[in-house]
Amino acid sequence: MSFTSADRAELVRLFRERLLAVMNRSGLGQTAFASSVGIDRSTLSQILSPANDRLPRLESVAAIARVGQVSLDWLLGLREVEAQEPGLVAESLSIERDVISPADERLMRWLEEAAGYKIRHVPSSFPDVLKTEEVIAFEYENFIALSPQKRIEITRSRLDYLRRPETDMEAATAMHVIASFARGQGRWQGLPVEVRRAQLEHLVGLCEELYPRFRWFLYDGRELYSAPITIYGPIRGAIYIGQAFLVLQSRDHIRALIGHFDQLVRAAKIGPTDMPGYLRGLLQDCG
Repeated sequence: MSFTSADRAELVRLFRERLLAVMNRSGLGQTAFASSVGIDRSTLSQILSPANDRLPRLESVAAIARVGQVSLDWLLGLREVEAQEPGLVAESLSIERDVISPADERLMRWLEEAAGYKIRHVPSSFPDVLKTEEVIAFEYENFIALSPQKRIEITRSRLDYLRRPETDMEAATAMHVIASFARGQGRWQGLPVEVRRAQLEHLVGLCEELYPRFRWFLYDGRELYSAPITIYGPIRGAIYIGQAFLVLQSRDHIRALIGHFDQLVRAAKIGPTDMPGYLRGLLQDCG
């Protein structure tokens, strides 16, 4: 599943705002700045256009961070305070392409490699691992690259991971996302009420079953924003930006991502112990 249009728009807006700050500080004109990051002026103009709704190529994002002497975390809006970190751009970044979903199968391998460490996760909607087969089938009905059945198989394997006694995982979701689901709004428009009710009841059961190994927080999306990210202990952080992951492996980058995630947790309006009651309340919104 890809970003919602609102998620993508916010990510692109933040990137454009910070790119302009980098350009202004550089003292270079558009032509010279474009040349310094390996693109032509027309491409840069397109990136800066308020009508643009896409990030540039990942190599260009990395080049902008390197030329501007800023971190990728800040440039992509995952860190509020800018940090001058010229050594943390190219050598600690890898790009995983051909990602058909933010729940791509390679995430299972990364989970295994991080066994024993805390996993921190910000999903693109609410955690796929908690979704019922009916909801998955609805979301992937028209998804060419990944069949609903294949996605269900991935979800089952990840749910088995959550049920291991050694698992330590936290997730954070914007409150409006799960509220929109309960009401059948946005991407869930047309999803039958009985399916939504069954999903909410399923969430209640899993939150009670998996706690404290799995802890889910809801924050106010009007106060904070996050792109979909997963942090695999001290090993790596993966930022999903649509059909690709930016994979960060430097210690300082991972610390910055953890700081971003912890900010979401500290600002959470609903914590893990309150989650079952909150979800039961959302059952009243199904209709």
